[in-house]
Amino acid sequence: MFYHADCRHFKGHIPCKPHKQHGYHCADCPAYAKIDKRILIIKLGAIGDVIRTTPLVTAYRELYPNCKITWITLYPDILPAGQIDEILKLDVNAMLYVSNTRFDIAICLDKEKEAGGLMAMVQAEEKYGYTLRDGEIQPENDKAWHKFKTGLFDDISQANTLSYGQEIFAMCGLTYRQQPYLLDDHSDKGFIWPLDEGAPIIGLNTGCGDRWTTRLWSSERWIELIRQIQEAGYRPLLLGGAQEHPRNLELQEATGALYFGHFPLAQFINLISRCDLVVTQVTMGMHLTIGLGKKIVLMNNIFNPAEFDLFGKGEIVAPEKQCRCFYRGTCVDGTSCMEELPVAKVFATLERVLK
Repeated sequence: MFYHADCRHFKGHIPCKPHKQHGYHCADCPAYAKIDKRILIIKLGAIGDVIRTTPLVTAYRELYPNCKITWITLYPDILPAGQIDEILKLDVNAMLYVSNTRFDIAICLDKEKEAGGLMAMVQAEEKYGYTLRDGEIQPENDKAWHKFKTGLFDDISQANTLSYGQEIFAMCGLTYRQQPYLLDDHSDKGFIWPLDEGAPIIGLNTGCGDRWTTRLWSSERWIELIRQIQEAGYRPLLLGGAQEHPRNLELQEATGALYFGHFPLAQFINLISRCDLVVTQVTMGMHLTIGLGKKIVLMNNIFNPAEFDLFGKGEIVAPEKQCRCFYRGTCVDGTSCMEELPVAKVFATLERVLK
């Protein structure tokens, strides 16, 4: 029996899609697409970082239209299955597969040892990013040195002028042209939200995770911003996960702002897609907002603002006070400089971006 093991559609253990849809057999299949490059991307987490790495898929598809892209991650559900050939969760099955497959290009963008260890196992003609060597994460190629150094030394990181997209594209020897994030808005899932379409909906993503809590804005500031949004005739919609739920209930009770609760990831993404603009701190909600192409006001204090590419959809606002807590989880002054970020400044930026 004849078959094309070098076809993008070939599965080996199950019928391929062209056969299931049209009954084709390999010998005379009009859908045969010979793989021109086998590409492996290792980007395990976090969710936001996985999302903002997806522009690489677009770039490689432009260079190699029939490339087969395999992606290993801890969050397979966040990736668009229709645009990536294989999406695998990191486990022993994925390790056995990639360690016994030869790739043309392998990319590891994580500095965690499990990711580097996996990269060290991979056979590939070209390798980019990081690997595990002598028990520690080290650059795999010369172009990885820039981002490697920004992770080691605060002064070099603070002086960096490249966005994350520019850094990872340079690391892979690609040209960055603001290729968009790939993110499904899950509009086909039938989610229904009781939203008034007559007024702009302003999403307020009130949390920032528990790693760098120096980013948090107080409830008093959120309440004041909500009231200004309401007075302007806009509809504030509180966003967050289980961690933000108590605070969002508090804000809803104090202001009457819309709050529907917290939801699984796909439903949360769809809710963000219904917003006209989102006010958020540097967190997963920021990446989802950018990925959905929504307008954004990004509150930032402890990170280098050059890192963030808002794709012309928004602005970054920072406290009036110079932040001294670069990539720190606790404030060196005792009180976060986020309390020095005026509500009036955030609201004025919101109105400017919205209009």
